[in-house]
Amino acid sequence: MDIAIVGATGNVGRKIIEVLEKKNFSIDKLFLVASSKSEGTKLKFNNKDLNVETLENFDFSKADITFFSAGGKISEKYAPIAAKNSVVIDNSSFFRMDPDVPLIVPQVNSGDIKNMKKNIISNPNCSTAQLVIILKPLHDLFKIKRVVISTYQSTSGAGKGPMDELLEQTKLLMENKKIISKNFTKQIAFNAIPHIDVFADDGYTKEEIKMVNETKKILDNKIELTATCVRIPVLVSHAESINIEFEKSFNLEKITEILDKSEGCKVYDQRKDGGYITPVEAEGKSETFISRIRKDNSKKNTINLWCVSDNLLRGAALNAVEIAEAYINRN
Repeated sequence: MDIAIVGATGNVGRKIIEVLEKKNFSIDKLFLVASSKSEGTKLKFNNKDLNVETLENFDFSKADITFFSAGGKISEKYAPIAAKNSVVIDNSSFFRMDPDVPLIVPQVNSGDIKNMKKNIISNPNCSTAQLVIILKPLHDLFKIKRVVISTYQSTSGAGKGPMDELLEQTKLLMENKKIISKNFTKQIAFNAIPHIDVFADDGYTKEEIKMVNETKKILDNKIELTATCVRIPVLVSHAESINIEFEKSFNLEKITEILDKSEGCKVYDQRKDGGYITPVEAEGKSETFISRIRKDNSKKNTINLWCVSDNLLRGAALNAVEIAEAYINRN
């Protein structure tokens, strides 16, 4: 199996390399591809230095599977070219709502891979990925009616530049120096910004709309959802506060048991100081951690919970590689 990674030098591209290595993914040749700015860069894979090739000159017929992690514009231009000779797994938002492109979280809807018509499979938004992996087992048993979600998303979700800016702003604040925001609409250090991506006419942001539409496509179009997405001064891992209303009655102990047994989930819920998982603890882990599971006393058949996941792994690189595994094993 020959694999290519477009955007290999970025946050997610590097994580894909790391995941492929840790999983001992069966690879004959690995091609690392990026823009001309990265030409000559060397990255390690299985203790070997690999040269980064330029996207403009890369021959996609050399790869059986190509991961795209270089943004929507690059995917729009190059993914259809790659898909003529290679199965594309795309991390951008460009193809997610295309009816001919399956949007996959393997633990939830791997069977939808068979609906692939353009030789492209899409990877969902990082916040969506960790959400649906929780909703799926609960929906199967109790039938979800409505979900209200607030996200607390790390700066790595916006890229390396925003991560660097968080560190830079923190340093400037500690030195009592003036801050000028470059990648954010307001100061990110020691702050929270209720704005991710561009605003739509109805007041929602594109990030919030993506979460709603993607969850419906992956899980069930009949589920009602509403979201508020917030950027917080954390480097890695997204957190979510989720309110879930069911059509059926439930037992709280059963919900905890189901979630803890579900692939990709891990319940850590102790009703005491520190009895929950935070973004710092989730970094570098493959699981979606679930805490603070409790009944919503204001509404019938409703629960609240808190979840945290490494957005570069579960929300991007790990899910992309698991899509590749699901594609290979689809028969």
